[in-house]
Amino acid sequence: MNDTPSTSHGAEASPLGKPVAYRDTYAPELLFPIPRQLKRDEIGLRADALPFVGEDLWNAYEVSWLNPRGKPVVALARFRVPADTPYLIESKSLKLYLNAFNQSRLADAETVRKTITADLSAAAGGAVAVELMLLAQRPQRHIGYPQGVCIDELDIAIDTYQPAPELLSAGGAAVSETLYSHLLKSNCLVTGQPDWGMVVVRYTGPAIDREGLLRYVVSFREHNEFHEQCVERVFCDILARCRPESLAVWARYTRRGGLDINPFRATRGAGSADEFDEVRQ
Repeated sequence: MNDTPSTSHGAEASPLGKPVAYRDTYAPELLFPIPRQLKRDEIGLRADALPFVGEDLWNAYEVSWLNPRGKPVVALARFRVPADTPYLIESKSLKLYLNAFNQSRLADAETVRKTITADLSAAAGGAVAVELMLLAQRPQRHIGYPQGVCIDELDIAIDTYQPAPELLSAGGAAVSETLYSHLLKSNCLVTGQPDWGMVVVRYTGPAIDREGLLRYVVSFREHNEFHEQCVERVFCDILARCRPESLAVWARYTRRGGLDINPFRATRGAGSADEFDEVRQ
């Protein structure tokens, strides 16, 4: 596997915001990687000193190909992209790539899985884990909620709709708790389309002011940034302003184009994201 994807990163090569003719046969060149460091520079992150570990969990609901006799096979897919890979994969390009399998004849599901694994790993610049779940095998989805406190019912006035880390504060004795909100909304960096999500904050440290946290979550409402970048910004702002001993932040975004993206970032030893689907997904 090459460390640097062959795909061009220039704006002229991106499918973002442009009409695109759909391909229906295998076309790995459709994948469009974007360097993570471009936005990490904005929040002072160095690739060799990331304050978090984590992954981007993608769920794909529109995966299909043809078996050797031309009969369609349909599946769900799950991709896990490590947060320390140098590239994220633009979601429209991933949708186009997956749709390009629609009229491709492939030997079996394992061949498809290995093909997608190789292509996504090359695009991300690191090992991507791929799981396929055939609909014929009756896979199940688990809809749930975090084991914590939803802060959405706080009766507060809000007038800030661009990220405002100064709204965050914490103090007092250390606590261990999970806070979450369904009110996260940001916009695609290029198209401006809304991205809706639930954000979860699990931490140990001085108690985070809940009203300030809710105002901060809502402050992303007119902000243009990719899912992964929003979660990293939230993580870094809470880490800097509230100084928890341990911190995990993740979001579960509503699907768009047959895909949902669920970034997770945490200090080492802070555990993993809860494994369930948000009801809007």
